[in-house]
Amino acid sequence: MKKDPVSPASLDEISLLDIINFLQESWKKLAIASIVGAVLGFAGWFTLGSYQAEYVLLNNNNNSYALDLVSWKTIQKSLPNLAAQIEDEGKAPEGQAMLYKALENEQWWQKNVTPSYALSKADTKDLAAISKDLDLASTTILSLTIKADGATKENSIENVRAVANFIRAGSAYLQLRNILNSYETETISTVADLQKRITTTEIEMGYQVQRAKALEDLHKRFPGGNNASNQVVDPKDSGAKYLPLATQIIAVNNDINVSKEALQRYKDRLVQISQIKIFLDEAIPLTEKTFDGIILGDELMAVETKLRAKIPKDDIKQQEVLDQLRTQLLSVKSRFTKSLDANTAPTSTKKGMIKTTAGGLAGAFFLTLLVLLGQRVWRTVKSGSAK
Repeated sequence: MKKDPVSPASLDEISLLDIINFLQESWKKLAIASIVGAVLGFAGWFTLGSYQAEYVLLNNNNNSYALDLVSWKTIQKSLPNLAAQIEDEGKAPEGQAMLYKALENEQWWQKNVTPSYALSKADTKDLAAISKDLDLASTTILSLTIKADGATKENSIENVRAVANFIRAGSAYLQLRNILNSYETETISTVADLQKRITTTEIEMGYQVQRAKALEDLHKRFPGGNNASNQVVDPKDSGAKYLPLATQIIAVNNDINVSKEALQRYKDRLVQISQIKIFLDEAIPLTEKTFDGIILGDELMAVETKLRAKIPKDDIKQQEVLDQLRTQLLSVKSRFTKSLDANTAPTSTKKGMIKTTAGGLAGAFFLTLLVLLGQRVWRTVKSGSAK
């Protein structure tokens, strides 16, 4: 005889009752399993968990900021590419190849290097109406907080120090390359422009000399036009030809002197650029030997010193361009040594204790729950088959 099917309402009542009975019977097992899972998770964290070191680089030395917002964003975009180049060429420091592999990822920098600003976004909104100077303060970077992981406490500290050194040395390298690139561009474009100016000035001066000779000849023919005029008139103006000859001769000779001065300035600048060319010939190969901007800066300073020794002491024009170069090199070195440094040692802690322990607890709880539910379903199926 066929049994009547059980109504949906009956199924709901039975299911709710089964859940209540199940929880009453199994809560101790679930609690014990959760505790065991939490203990195992904590033990796994204690034995296998990694350490995370934190290091703070101050971005200020005697009110001189090494990095502003724009320069940091530019460097932050360039450092991953530099790390990739170093790793590809096998020039990563010994034992740090894996670290440099991680530094190739832009997301790593966003996650592990955090700039601290003088004013937060909330402060800027509250104080925006007080002073425009606050706009500058809101983009002023006070420090960079660096984080790095490691299997041991010592390893994490070693890694975070390596990252800090890479930031300083890599940033210095990038800025030195920018300086050298700007000089390379200048030696190409400026020389062509100066040569054009020299040619134009020499042609104009030739006309001025001819004009002066013609006026002097005219003055000899008409010696009566000796009276100079106090009237101020541009010699190139159409009415200047009616000025006394002596005034016109003085004016054109003054134009000749101005042209001579301009020619001398252009030629002096060409000599200065020739010194820059000599410097670049030795400097560019050095950038291919090392990616450490601090070391590269010292090597470039040695090249500049050698060039300075060959210049006569009384040649201040050539010394001027080397003075400018030396100032730029020293500025980069100071910016990434003295102005971007830490006054405290890095700290390291084991990370993820709560997460790992909670994961073990949750995993053990749900695994035990599935096992108990499976057992209960099996008993139900088995008893139904027996009937």
